[in-house]
Amino acid sequence: MNNDGEERGTVVQSVDRALVLLEILARDGWSGVTDLAAELGTHKSTVFRLLATLERRGLVEQHLDTQKYRLGFTIVRLAGAVRSAPDLMRYARPACERLSADVGETVNLAVLEGSEVVNIDQVNLSSAIVSVSWLGRRTPLHCTSNGKVFLAHMPEPIREEFLAAPLAAVTGHTITDPEILRPQLDAIRERGYGYTLQELELGLHAVAAPVRASDGSVLATICASGPSYRLRVEDIEAVGLRTRATADEVSRRLGFAGVAAAGARQR
Repeated sequence: MNNDGEERGTVVQSVDRALVLLEILARDGWSGVTDLAAELGTHKSTVFRLLATLERRGLVEQHLDTQKYRLGFTIVRLAGAVRSAPDLMRYARPACERLSADVGETVNLAVLEGSEVVNIDQVNLSSAIVSVSWLGRRTPLHCTSNGKVFLAHMPEPIREEFLAAPLAAVTGHTITDPEILRPQLDAIRERGYGYTLQELELGLHAVAAPVRASDGSVLATICASGPSYRLRVEDIEAVGLRTRATADEVSRRLGFAGVAAAGARQR
């Protein structure tokens, strides 16, 4: 049977072709319809229809100028979903509680969902009053400490595509210039944590570090945040190192056996 969507044995041809397209894009990056059709051995019209469907679901995205395609942000989200979410929550919770007690601030566990950060757990074992709950909230990448950590460890083409888009100024301290953000992201990979100073909310400072899966990829982030009068600029390094140590502990529990500092330099 040659028609798309018809079964050959236990294989649905259109689904199989779509998966092969994803594998080609994962291998080659930006690719045009003509090249993809040639490698797939099918008509360009068929490839175009498959890509249009994948694009609608966020699995691929198209460059406006070149009309070429590459993998989309949904791939990152789906990959994260298979990385032992129950283990992540179970191992991270006690470590986050210790961090909260140590630094006296709110601690959040967050994951990447598309082009946003989603906070999936929050603890506060300090004597400080929690003025806001971040649980379940979605926040931007460029103006949060969690988001900057995710940005720093994204594949470079995806990161550059994100930085090429307009970056919203959430507060007067939000960094919207990619030329200023890029050195910050380089520094995050080197030192193992990132921070923001009133970039998401006035009066709020935050520090975050990456939690790694067994393969070294960034699965989640752990963030300590608090009011600027308490989590002062001069405290950022000490809290950052403590947050990084907590994230490294959780990473080890999840099976990561590498050296985080070395992994941080990978792009």
